Amino acid sequence: MTDLNLTELTPFIGAEVHDVNLGAPMSDETFTAVKRAVAERSVLLFRDQDLTPQSHIDFSSRFGALEKHVLQDFCLDGHPEIFVVSNIMENGKHIGAFGGSKEYHSDLAYISEPSKGSVFRCLECPDGEGETEFVSLFAAHDALPAEKRAWLAEQSAVYDYVWDYSRRQTQRPPLSDEQIHNTPPVTHPCVRSHPETGRKTLFLSPIWIRNFEGMSEEDSAPILKELTDFATGPDFSYRHSWRAGDVLIWDNRSTLHKACPFDEENSRRLMHRTTITGEQTVR
Repeated sequence: MTDLNLTELTPFIGAEVHDVNLGAPMSDETFTAVKRAVAERSVLLFRDQDLTPQSHIDFSSRFGALEKHVLQDFCLDGHPEIFVVSNIMENGKHIGAFGGSKEYHSDLAYISEPSKGSVFRCLECPDGEGETEFVSLFAAHDALPAEKRAWLAEQSAVYDYVWDYSRRQTQRPPLSDEQIHNTPPVTHPCVRSHPETGRKTLFLSPIWIRNFEGMSEEDSAPILKELTDFATGPDFSYRHSWRAGDVLIWDNRSTLHKACPFDEENSRRLMHRTTITGEQTVR
């Protein structure tokens, strides 16, 4: 096995990878080491990367098939695999998804086979703001009291994208009938086994959870808040300060993330994201 030149970002999540050019041909041995590091460290950082949209897609595709996001209006022209995240407007129209979620979530956790991970590329960003914060759901799971961990291992949660969109995305256009049809409520276990490492991890993406299976919304809400407050505390988090040329890969199966605020009226932020198709969640 190839050993990567890594520097840990925190003791519990993240590592910076040195001396790897994602835009150049990569041996199977090096890719296997990258894939293993993503599974073990949950977040990998690559600095000073010069990718074209196609090389971004080509590298991402080695992890598996790529998602085509439900919001196709915000995908890159000619490259439907690339979801554009940006506050920039051209000809009076946003070129990408703007006002990114300031609440913790795991990408596409609201579909039946949640995403395996994302490859996020920074093209433009303001200095000292607009960071992305991650939390380790491996670490949060392991730190839970044994009784609560055992209870959660038996629970499932109902994810409802349409319900969440209608209550939070008031600045975006309403969903079409087709988009609503394509995103019905789904149920996932609250603790899952990571398919590559076997390690147990929480699986909670709170913004889309309407209730715990078999419980009302009213009874579910305080439990979900308590778990979210615990999991997203400073003991399990890493905040990434972006630089143009950064590429982050994160494992959606063992992390939550959120966008941090920035001056969206006077600053420019442009990011390209590919998202890797996942698999059924397994306890």
